[in-house]
Amino acid sequence: MTTTAITAPRTAATFQDDPNWWRQASVYQIYPRSFSDSNGDGIGDLNGITAKVPYLTELGVDAVWLSPFYPSALADGGYDVDDYRNVDPKLGTLEDFDAMAGALHAAGIKLIVDIVPNHSSDRHEWFREALAAPKGSAARSRYIFRDGLGENGELPPSDWDSVFGGPVWERITEPDGTPGQWYMHIFAKEQPDFNWDNPEVRADFLETLRFWSDRGVDGFRIDVAHALTKNLEGTLPSKADLDARGEALYLAGEHPYWDRNEVHGIYAEWRTLFNEYNPPRTAVAEAWVHADRRARYASPDGLGQAFNFDLLQADFDAGQFRRTVTKNLAEAEASGASSTWVFSNHDVVRHATRYGLPVSESSAEGEIMAGQAGKRWLLEGGRQEDVDIELGLRRARAASLLMFALPGSAYLYQGEELGLQEVGSEIPDAERQDPSFFRNKGVEIGRDGCRVPLPWSAGGSSFGFGPGGSHLPQPEWFAGTSVEAQENREDSTLSLYRRALSLRWELQSAETLEWLETGRDDVLAFRRPNGWTSVTNFGTAPFALPAGRLLVASSPAENGELPGAATAWLQA
Repeated sequence: MTTTAITAPRTAATFQDDPNWWRQASVYQIYPRSFSDSNGDGIGDLNGITAKVPYLTELGVDAVWLSPFYPSALADGGYDVDDYRNVDPKLGTLEDFDAMAGALHAAGIKLIVDIVPNHSSDRHEWFREALAAPKGSAARSRYIFRDGLGENGELPPSDWDSVFGGPVWERITEPDGTPGQWYMHIFAKEQPDFNWDNPEVRADFLETLRFWSDRGVDGFRIDVAHALTKNLEGTLPSKADLDARGEALYLAGEHPYWDRNEVHGIYAEWRTLFNEYNPPRTAVAEAWVHADRRARYASPDGLGQAFNFDLLQADFDAGQFRRTVTKNLAEAEASGASSTWVFSNHDVVRHATRYGLPVSESSAEGEIMAGQAGKRWLLEGGRQEDVDIELGLRRARAASLLMFALPGSAYLYQGEELGLQEVGSEIPDAERQDPSFFRNKGVEIGRDGCRVPLPWSAGGSSFGFGPGGSHLPQPEWFAGTSVEAQENREDSTLSLYRRALSLRWELQSAETLEWLETGRDDVLAFRRPNGWTSVTNFGTAPFALPAGRLLVASSPAENGELPGAATAWLQA
């Protein structure tokens, strides 16, 4: 399988000005409120990130992706934005942002920030203005307001459900105190959707993108990139009708609010702005769309890159991994983008836990896969005793090392370099924060478990997260997984990541790989262009490694044999 070639090899001297730096970058996602707290208020902040730049440098990442740091009421973990061109006072100031960006750039690390264009928070000045303005006003036209159904408009405009549960419409009280129109919110009711048919909305986001680009931001991760444009004219279809026509609507780009064709006109405007900078600003789409339509978001005339979550949703299985990698490299080649690889992020169960959960053996082709197993585990209460922790960590280390060997961008989530498990039932209900937990009436315990503040030391009130406590409770077992506990251990997950990311930089070449025959269905091997090979044993029986110098292994290879649930890199 061949993908678009890049200039190789990279050097530190050329990386900073290389317009293609993102194509095979190692990108580290930081959830700011849970990374490092500099002032002891229990909430991570920008100064905390700045203080940890030496750690990020030693880890060997090329870029940091910063989850939302904007002013927010945290109705959805910061994805409810009050002001797109400012910093939440709890996290710092614009001056702190500039200092953080400067420290990252001085260390040779690029900066990517989250942009949330589908919706604002209900505290945004535009939405407050819309609530105070009359029906049909210019202020309301920035959002999606509709009259209700029924004799007095008492019924919502449609029976659609929001992602977080409950109706997708919320009724307002008009300025005169009477029940009024309904506004749309695909997510929480505190997150009203923008009307992207409004030129004022489009112009304002261009201003926001320029604001951050001028402050030195190198790229943007676009939240819910597939949901901006909508067609809500006339009588809206019912939920049952949408379900019945689902795939056909999606493939034609005609769903009322998911993945409509018109969204790419917005991103073409954004690309024009991005290309005004040298090097051009990058962008990656979070677009949960049909695989046949993902390339549209990764177009060089649009955002340029799009997440694929296929490995994240796959079981630890050689066949699934090979099919997924082959398919996504072909898609990347067709679009001119590079592929993206990810196993964990702020929205899913950490992969060290997912890989330790039982997977249904009755499913065809792994239909009930690790991603679904993680969701099932949350639904069942997230009990640590249901996880095979040792097996999960072995598999996670092996999968990550395989990912770092692939051509394309590798996205890491904070804490995975420590082999962190998901924190499940250890978080009391009263201390949970995720709106999905409350809106689903406690049926699912939500995403707090992957957002627990990081353990930096083996002791202290917050395991070194800060001089005070932490906004989510940390379990006692964090002590053994802390940075301090792993710092000087050659066999630690932290040491493995540091070694692998350093080698990834040194060995990086054209975006190609060649699958190699192994003689076993449960062993995958491929060769990269400059003569190094990655071998992953998905099974349990040891596998005799091919000839070559062992560069790194996720588990010790003894007598030339790679144990089960392990990956090794070899240089010919």
